[in-house]
Amino acid sequence: MGRWWSPVSAAVEPRSVQLLLLGVALVAASFYAGTLFGSSASPALVLPPSRPRSPDSSRSKVADAPMFTNRVSLTYRMKQVTVPDHGVDVCPLKYNEYVPCHDASYIRSLKNLDRSRHEDLESICPPREKRLFCLVPPPIDYKIPIRWPTSRDYVWRSNVNHSHLAEVKGGQNWVHEKGELWWFPGGGTHFKHGASEYIERLGNMTTNSTGDLRSAGVVQVLDVGCGVASFSAYLLPLDIQTMSFAPKDGHENQIQFALERGIGAMISVLATKQLPYPGNSFEMVHCSRCRVDWHENDGILLKEVDRLLRPNGYFVYSAPPAYRKDKDFPVIWEKLVNITTAMCWKLIGKHVQTAIWVKPEDESCRQKNADMKLLNICESNENVSPSWKIPLMNCVKLNKDKSDIQKLPSRSDRLSFYFKSLEMIGVTPEVFEKNNQFWKNQVHKYWSFLGVEKTTIRNVMDMNANYGGFAAALSNDPVWIMNIVPHTMTNTLPVIYDRGLLGSYHDWCEPFSTYPRSYDLLHAFHLFSHYEGHKEDCLLVDIMLEMDRIIRPQGFVIIRDQKSTLSRIIDLAPKFLWDVTTHILENEESGTDQVLICRKKFWAIV
Repeated sequence: MGRWWSPVSAAVEPRSVQLLLLGVALVAASFYAGTLFGSSASPALVLPPSRPRSPDSSRSKVADAPMFTNRVSLTYRMKQVTVPDHGVDVCPLKYNEYVPCHDASYIRSLKNLDRSRHEDLESICPPREKRLFCLVPPPIDYKIPIRWPTSRDYVWRSNVNHSHLAEVKGGQNWVHEKGELWWFPGGGTHFKHGASEYIERLGNMTTNSTGDLRSAGVVQVLDVGCGVASFSAYLLPLDIQTMSFAPKDGHENQIQFALERGIGAMISVLATKQLPYPGNSFEMVHCSRCRVDWHENDGILLKEVDRLLRPNGYFVYSAPPAYRKDKDFPVIWEKLVNITTAMCWKLIGKHVQTAIWVKPEDESCRQKNADMKLLNICESNENVSPSWKIPLMNCVKLNKDKSDIQKLPSRSDRLSFYFKSLEMIGVTPEVFEKNNQFWKNQVHKYWSFLGVEKTTIRNVMDMNANYGGFAAALSNDPVWIMNIVPHTMTNTLPVIYDRGLLGSYHDWCEPFSTYPRSYDLLHAFHLFSHYEGHKEDCLLVDIMLEMDRIIRPQGFVIIRDQKSTLSRIIDLAPKFLWDVTTHILENEESGTDQVLICRKKFWAIV
């Protein structure tokens, strides 16, 4: 992951912060976006100046910047989609944080949601006539993000210009203001003295003070209600990968902060549906004051945790019921103990505001409790179909056939190891090895096509990840990868998690649950041809519009597909303000692929 930068005194000394600002400005000078100056009666699109401008710069100084013909207009998705000659319209500036399927104004209009179970915080996509069909603009004074690993601790204020978290969580050391920067000292509600100390404590609790979380067998963690994802950030030195999520609620910019820092995260919530991850995928599920009512509804949310945990996996709970005796907390704790006991989870530690349970490997206790009607056993095999918009189940699954439970190798060996999950979907060891070598070669060529330093790319999404070969080939580069498996394709996400990688199910006929400008690089391998002719509200331009929403200014989109499909993208790309170059690469199945390298222009509304 690269060498960690330690802020030392920069965390507290104003002069050090000034030096940091100067250093970051030098690193990002060729990409830095200047200040924008309000709006006009006739807004136009321009390329921002390549160097920072002072606050008293006049509008005339951008007069010579390249102008675009795209107009600023609030445009909605129509039944018949036509892209005008002047290009795709640009949404007004106030929509710079538009997340289509988490649109609060639309969701408030719905009357049949179970708000007591937070269904209103789930992904709910509006009908197409209520969905915007315009390019989401960057905010005023948007700057190319600070490079990793410095971004772990510092990001530009102008890119996530919200002060609410700093105001309400400042005493817990989530985030503080430092001039033009937000500073993340690594604190949290239950680890305000630092995530490192908290992580060390968890390692002691899981190993009887003999080791750390890595020696406890933890490779992948699910962080529920992650805040600004400092827990995830400080697990990276242990080579522990974390899927972090939180809802778009009162702290609506927490996931945006995490992504701006270069930490993997997505908008999601534990409410009425299964999370979009396969079963038996995580060695730890973590909740630090995650605002989840685990004790309600017969513990159905804890049963979702059980689905996601591998045998011998840990559930970490740092919250008031584990240690406070006032008000209703003792009653909540008693309910938690009863539910976890019925599931045969073992409480292995309770110390300093934190309780840790472990999921059993031996199923005899759970079968006994089921026979006594203390526990419901799931009859369906959820591993066959993806966990995509499936209602939560008030039951647990038994791994009756222990041959299905494969002992996993170390993290370093997982990327190339042949797993039973591969065998179950008909992939032979020979095909798997060939696929791995193929992607090593392709990624090497990708880097030469992009022509940028590897440190300029941090957040990467593989939109059609298959076995995760693209992500595995990037494992030695300073990036994190969100591997997406479309739910209408072969269910390969269990393979991806077995390999020690992270990802999610999704349907690209819908927008993804993330903020605009989340990713530096999108990779779409034969994605468009899969959706071609899918349905009328799932067109090529719809997917391109979503790609444009989630890619950062000056970010890259790599598209490989059939030549007829790519010719349409080449024609449309200028209307999306994308620059395109074309290449030819080998395809392990069809011989050759045409490859488009698209780069999003850095434009602004003035």
